[in-house]
Amino acid sequence: MVLQEVVEEGQVEVTDTLIDDNNSAIQTSISIEIRYQALDGTVGAWNDKEFLETPSIHSEGDGRYPLETDSLLSSHRQGSDLSPGKSNQQSSERSFRRAGKGVFSAMKLGKTRPSKDDHQKQDEPAVLEAEDLDRKATRRACGLEPDTISLASVTAVTTNVSNKRSKPDIKMEPSAGRPMDYQVSITIIEARQLVGLNMDPVVCVEVGEEKKYTSMKESTNCPYYNEYFVFDFHVPPDVMFDKIIKLSVIHSKNLLRSGTLVGSFKMDVGTVYTQPEHQFYHKWAILSDPEDLTAGLKGYLKCDIAVVGKGDNIKTPHKANETDEDDIEGNLLLPDGVPPERQWARFYIKIYRAEGLPRMNTSIMANVKKALIGENKDLVDPYVQVVFAGQKGKTSIQKSSYEPLWNEQIVFTEMFPPLCKRIKIQIRDSDKVNDVAIGTHFIDLRKISNEGDKGFLPTFGPAWVNMYGSTRNYTLMDEHQELNEGLGEGVSFRARLLMSLAVEILDTTNPEINSSTEVQVEQTTSVADNCTGKMEEFFLFGAFLEATMIDRKIGDKPINFEVTIGNYGNQIDGTTKPTLRRKKEGGDGDEEESELLQNSSDDEGDEDGELVSVSSSQPMKPLVTDRNYFHLPYFEKKPCIYIKSWWQDQRRRLYNANIMDKIADKLEEGLNDVQEMIKTEKPHPERRLRGVLEELTSGCLRFVMLADKDQQHSSRTRLDRERLKSCMRELENMGQQATTLRSQVKKNTMKDKLKLVQNFLQKLRFLADEPQHTIPDVFIWMMSNNKRIAYARIPSKDILYSIVDEEMGKDCAKVKTIFLKLPGKRGFGPAGWTVQAKMEMYLWLGLNKQRKDFLSGLPCGFEEKKTARGQNLPSFPPISLLYTKKQVFQLRAHMYQARSLFAADSSGLSDPFARVFFISQSQCTEVLNETLCPTWDQLLVFDNVELYGEAHEMRDDPPIIVIEIYDQDTVGKADFMGRTFAKPVVKMSDERYCPPRFPPQLEYYQIYRGNSTAGDLLAAFELLQIGPGGKTDLPPIDGPTDMDRGPILPVPLGIRPVLSKYRVEILFWGLRDLKRVNLAQVDRPRVDIECAGKGVQSALIQNYKKNPNFSTLVKWFEVDLPENELLHPPLNIRVVDCRAFGRYTLVGSHAVSSLRKFIYRPPDKKAQHWNMTGEIVVNMEPEVPIRKMETMVKLEASEEEKEKKKKKKKGGGGGGEEVEEEEPDESMLDWWSKYFASIETMKEQLRQQEAAAAEAEEKEDMEIAEGSKGQAKNKEKSKAPKDDKKKKQQSAPELPEKKNKQKIDELKVFNKELETEFDNFEDWLHTFNLLRGKIGDNDDNATEEERIVGRFKGSMCVYKVPLSDDIAKEAGYDPSFGMFQGIPSNDPINVLVRVYIVRATDLHPADINGKADPYIAIKLGKTDIKDKENYISKQLNPVFGKSFDIEATFPMESMLTVAVYDWDLVGTDDLIGETKIDLENRYYSKHRATCGVSQTYSIHGYNTWRDPMKPSQILSKLCKEGKVDGPHFGPGGRVKVANRVFTGPTEIEDENGQKKQTDEHLALTVLRHWEDIPRAGCKLVPEHVETRPLLNPDKPGIEQGRLEMWVDMFPMDMPAPGPATDISPRKPKKYELRVIVWNTDEVILEDDDYFTGEKSSDIFVRGWLKGQQEDKQDTDVHYHSLTGEGNFNWRYIFPFDYLMAEEKIVISKKESMFSWDETEYKIPARLTLQVWDADHFSADDFLGAIELDLNRFPRGAKTSKQCSLEMVTNEAELPMVSIFKQKRVKGWWPFVARDENDELEITGKVEAELHLLTAEEAEKSPAGLARNEPDPLEKPNRPDTSFIWFLNPLKSIKYLICTRYKWLIIKIVLALLLLIMIALFLYSMPGYMVKKLLGA
Repeated sequence: MVLQEVVEEGQVEVTDTLIDDNNSAIQTSISIEIRYQALDGTVGAWNDKEFLETPSIHSEGDGRYPLETDSLLSSHRQGSDLSPGKSNQQSSERSFRRAGKGVFSAMKLGKTRPSKDDHQKQDEPAVLEAEDLDRKATRRACGLEPDTISLASVTAVTTNVSNKRSKPDIKMEPSAGRPMDYQVSITIIEARQLVGLNMDPVVCVEVGEEKKYTSMKESTNCPYYNEYFVFDFHVPPDVMFDKIIKLSVIHSKNLLRSGTLVGSFKMDVGTVYTQPEHQFYHKWAILSDPEDLTAGLKGYLKCDIAVVGKGDNIKTPHKANETDEDDIEGNLLLPDGVPPERQWARFYIKIYRAEGLPRMNTSIMANVKKALIGENKDLVDPYVQVVFAGQKGKTSIQKSSYEPLWNEQIVFTEMFPPLCKRIKIQIRDSDKVNDVAIGTHFIDLRKISNEGDKGFLPTFGPAWVNMYGSTRNYTLMDEHQELNEGLGEGVSFRARLLMSLAVEILDTTNPEINSSTEVQVEQTTSVADNCTGKMEEFFLFGAFLEATMIDRKIGDKPINFEVTIGNYGNQIDGTTKPTLRRKKEGGDGDEEESELLQNSSDDEGDEDGELVSVSSSQPMKPLVTDRNYFHLPYFEKKPCIYIKSWWQDQRRRLYNANIMDKIADKLEEGLNDVQEMIKTEKPHPERRLRGVLEELTSGCLRFVMLADKDQQHSSRTRLDRERLKSCMRELENMGQQATTLRSQVKKNTMKDKLKLVQNFLQKLRFLADEPQHTIPDVFIWMMSNNKRIAYARIPSKDILYSIVDEEMGKDCAKVKTIFLKLPGKRGFGPAGWTVQAKMEMYLWLGLNKQRKDFLSGLPCGFEEKKTARGQNLPSFPPISLLYTKKQVFQLRAHMYQARSLFAADSSGLSDPFARVFFISQSQCTEVLNETLCPTWDQLLVFDNVELYGEAHEMRDDPPIIVIEIYDQDTVGKADFMGRTFAKPVVKMSDERYCPPRFPPQLEYYQIYRGNSTAGDLLAAFELLQIGPGGKTDLPPIDGPTDMDRGPILPVPLGIRPVLSKYRVEILFWGLRDLKRVNLAQVDRPRVDIECAGKGVQSALIQNYKKNPNFSTLVKWFEVDLPENELLHPPLNIRVVDCRAFGRYTLVGSHAVSSLRKFIYRPPDKKAQHWNMTGEIVVNMEPEVPIRKMETMVKLEASEEEKEKKKKKKKGGGGGGEEVEEEEPDESMLDWWSKYFASIETMKEQLRQQEAAAAEAEEKEDMEIAEGSKGQAKNKEKSKAPKDDKKKKQQSAPELPEKKNKQKIDELKVFNKELETEFDNFEDWLHTFNLLRGKIGDNDDNATEEERIVGRFKGSMCVYKVPLSDDIAKEAGYDPSFGMFQGIPSNDPINVLVRVYIVRATDLHPADINGKADPYIAIKLGKTDIKDKENYISKQLNPVFGKSFDIEATFPMESMLTVAVYDWDLVGTDDLIGETKIDLENRYYSKHRATCGVSQTYSIHGYNTWRDPMKPSQILSKLCKEGKVDGPHFGPGGRVKVANRVFTGPTEIEDENGQKKQTDEHLALTVLRHWEDIPRAGCKLVPEHVETRPLLNPDKPGIEQGRLEMWVDMFPMDMPAPGPATDISPRKPKKYELRVIVWNTDEVILEDDDYFTGEKSSDIFVRGWLKGQQEDKQDTDVHYHSLTGEGNFNWRYIFPFDYLMAEEKIVISKKESMFSWDETEYKIPARLTLQVWDADHFSADDFLGAIELDLNRFPRGAKTSKQCSLEMVTNEAELPMVSIFKQKRVKGWWPFVARDENDELEITGKVEAELHLLTAEEAEKSPAGLARNEPDPLEKPNRPDTSFIWFLNPLKSIKYLICTRYKWLIIKIVLALLLLIMIALFLYSMPGYMVKKLLGA
């Protein structure tokens, strides 16, 4: 009790003798004085509550510090090398140190158990900041607050009061491993600055294994492609995100040769997917050459890359003309935070050794081998394969070894930081037939490195990596082989691998460096045995407290459970030999211990009672629970298991992860609460959020404190140290941020702050995931007949023990509910959703020497049963527990109702019943037929429920209840529909049954089916202890007993909701699109509405074909509904078809799960009176662009801004002189001018929104609070002038010029469907989808589409019955319409529908060539228009520009389908995608979507008013319908509507420029601000273009492109509208560009003269505009230029078609010889001039080139001297000109090329003149090509140099001999001499030899 004394007295002295290793006391004694000083200076006595009050402790949990001495005084002491005396001193000091920091919580000392009030709020939900439990109970019980509802399945189950139980996992199915649809779309736009001379580049796009190529562009370093590629995949997410996207540029590829690689770029799909919107848009990829590390960059490639999974919708940034000059460096294709200058790096992956490998061969083979060879070999030949960034490396193969040693390193060379996130490491078994994976591990580079400024390079280990996969028994065809490949959750330990990773950044300037990027494999040194930590003996204990819900298929055979950790405990298929040998620390010997994995007999242990592991329970026959499930009779006797295992001691890693996990769990729980509060509209969620943030701060500080004391042990790797530093930094930082956030949380900033806090949560989870494994996970297997049936996998860190409470695993020493699941693929789908078994399990894992307390968390009241040998040893683990204490309870399950259930029958309904499981009992509710929203209203009573353990533990921690919902089938067994969990409220026999806790409140529990939610259950559960007096003491079950329901008990009165009378009015409008039922058409449908047992039927539709609308519009019924809106039952809509002979067939049904949006809430009177009194002048300043942040309505852009935009767009050149020419002439403007201007505006607004968002975040708090208090109007006003001032300041200099400026009117471009902007046009008419048929089980929500069999249109209104009289008194109130006043008639009506199709973007390619030939098809009712002849060839972004008129009759023809088809010459045309528009809702909507209101009113020109009704007529009509007073037009341009006054212009100009008076402008101003009108106001649809996604039923959920369009509708009984607006695509304008090449200068000299050796060049200039094949033109050759000067006087003529608005040249050409028709291409207007050196016999040499973009190119220099390289390299600073404005330009421009070092150098200069004429001007003043007539150019004056060597022969000869051929001549002479000598030798040798021989 030392610590208690310290706290009470403030100081204490401890004296103790030290003990040696043999436990005998020695003479030395030690005294310690400990002082305790609380932080606030007070010293408190330690009573129950004192320490609980301070918030810092509340968030703490209890810090348990059992003195370590006790835990060491166990009966086996070889394990401990630490003498107890030392430890005593240590722990006391440590406590002292902590106490000094004031975070002292109630301590558990020795074995003393705290009393029940003392339970710390360990897992106390973060529900309250500091409230007591009973206060919490009060809060939950008071019925008035809507508080009482919460998604209890999330909160109730996961909310723990005491410490004994941990939370069960609600979701069942492993989500990994299931294949999904993905689509990768890549647009290659263009490349720039490719390195190389005069190349023909092709881009190869590779995703995973698939390759596609662009077309080839000839002879250019900056090719423009604009080609779109799509790759479709159906694979699991993990596989998808590891695929590599590789873009490579290849030079001169053709059929015969593969071409040479210029440069490539790679990144994995995952990187793209993690980008915002899952895409990179218009970004430049840096190309580098993997073969040559020293080379540097090889060019840039501009592309879009998007990855779409199912259900992701990608918002494409709006595509208009991209005119802003591309800032390459600012738009690199790299994720945020990756530096643009990436360097090459080497990744060294060292593979040392592996152990514990499974057999990978059959025993038969082994026996054959043994017979042949005579020795028993290990049956596996392992090697390791590493895959990274698309490259593979392998180690050598170690033959027959379960413990292979490699000591090899695999070296990858890759750019750093790499854009590939994961390294895949796989142990494989080499086999003659095929190699198979043994296990796979992925290393995520983000987790082993840190990119911050204090970050570190990736580093790992040396550390062991655990691999999991399929079960270890070897079969030839392993059905779970995928698990070994790393897909899905491994179900068994496979092996562990010792490895490390290091990265070295290469210094590419170093000449020694090996520049290849091939993967290398080399030997490396081995590591010391102890480098991964000291071997420690770990002890795992488990107790099975309950095993129920065992699937009936396996119920007939005995069942046992096996627990394994690594290979320890695995009896069937662990390793055959004792392979895991470990040195034992301490003790006297280092004798090898071979741990026998079999269960050995009792006497096999060591002499001192060394324990032998018992890893599985005894087999038992299960007993029947009910039809579906069995249970095992674990009643008072609970079997236990215990396993000893040896692992390296790296607990610290897990401890740190646990601390972070606990902080994260607490945060998540708090956030769930906050969201729950927002959802159920409880008061003050912001307070709760502040509490959550406070807890987060204290948690973070606590982590920093605990992690700081991390002692240095030798085995910490570099990653351990770096991670610790970075985690501490991050958490400290997070704590500070949380503190500042806390002060900023206000009611209105709540949502944004919540998002930020969720980011914290993600970050914490990311940090907590420890990459370096230590102890493998624990597997629990259920075995039947020695076969493995089902398993659960428990991370070892969750059950790891520590003496510091925060570091303990969250499930350590707690009872955890575990659901066993089927392994691998069997666990997918409905088969895998049935629970295989539900286990209550207690687990404890820790060092053997700390195992004294391993039973402390079990429910009390048991005796330990031990094996014979361990009888008298206190710490010997029991093999079973015998419970002596048991409590008897009665469970009452109040099953009220369920909603939004799963449709399990083909009718689209279900016959649901619920089955409730508690311990080993189960009961069912009654079956309710044909409903998805059953109200069972039934009480189920479970009698004599026996629970083992102490009573008080039950109160705080009852077991959980499992509720399963089934669908009853007449034949066969019931189908599973979903499952949820609940915790009962417990009443002990000595408590009173009274508020606050009783009776319990109904709560909603979320029902799960697999991983998806499948409805909610409304229920309450109470567990009542049966005391000594028996059941008589229980509260009576009182409530309405329905005699007709027989034995079924309804939910009693205090629990069922309080009901009131409500009236439900239903508006029946009509039925649409009903499909056939059982092949018969629906002819006489009727709608039945039912809610809470009452209902109403619609009138019968007599002939659905003729008129599908109802004759009676409004009907009502009265019903009793709960007062609490959240408890309202769903309303069911069912459509039946009345057939002959009184038969009815169900067509389809729809359940309205929440009536809340239909509840009528009377308008607030005060607000109305305020609204209607006094005049409010609505200020209209025409100059001010009013920008609303949410709806982006743009009134009128100020003219200066427009002017600026045009300047920007046309690249307005130097200063003022050209501006005048840019003045758009009224006649030039067309609809497209309007469209492009609007798109510019839209982009500008998006940019501003982003900027504003960023700004708002900076000066966060005050502004937001201010801004949202004012009304929206003030908001507009306050924002607009600010913007405007900025604009005015910027554009001030331009003001003088703007006198005669004229503004382009704009429309509104919505980058989504109009419906999303206007709430689906369901302002009064709602559409309900009727469903039929089962829900598909392949986890796709898309099946929803297939189940729709029609739509019901109507609405409803719900209100409490005695309604106040005000409503009925209003003028014109028609009682038969009830609340639905002013509703139009639903008789058939004829309408002219005019559909305008502007263009499509990003269509999915439909042809093999990666293109499509799209055309439009429109279908409405019987009208079917296919615009097949006007297809657009080979285009994925076609501009249609067409309008179609269709006459239709609502309601029969109201669904408009616009489809884009792909035209095919042969075969049928394929659907690319289609979009459907419900015209009827638009037509009847109050938003007036028939014809958009334009910005201005004009009666001629491009902006003519389209509506047959003028603005003033529309306004009067709206005022009349909305019962609004007005409009009153007054003098001076004023109009008054209700009490709002608008001002505006009053005259209009007709075609002839005559001015007339008109009220139309004023009326239009009111229409554009109709939402400001009180009561009747709502936003009217503006003149617009909407962007609709195109979908294809075959590829559900994935966009196939987008269509820009709009629809106008005009009733036929009104005056006919004018002709349709002309939106046909702009025709390109014909131009002619004349380029005169006058002279060149300083061209580099390539040739040496043959005779005179002088440097010279034969110069000619080549030029083209559209492309080299199409129109290249060459000058003649200027031979033998010695100075680089050339004179040409040569004219090129380039005719071209040009689209001014898009700044593109349009060319049409056939793609290949076989093409059917010409394809239209749009290419940028760039003139290329090249200078060449002509050669007679070899190919001409390319010297240099320049590209001039005709819209913006540098002004030519006046003289050759002033012409410099600057003109190309730094274009930004130079004045630019546009040939379209200047018309004529002359000057000098540089030719450039790249030298060997890749630097740009100047290779010549050209004097040229560019002259642009329109086709008409060119006809008037023709000019000849070259120097021909008409308008010929004079011949150039060239020196005659061709015969120079003739005139000066001596000089030439001297040159030839002396310089050019000197060495050649010398060499020839020497060779001749040598030859002569050899000849002489050969000639004279025989004679000489004869002489010698004969001795002459």
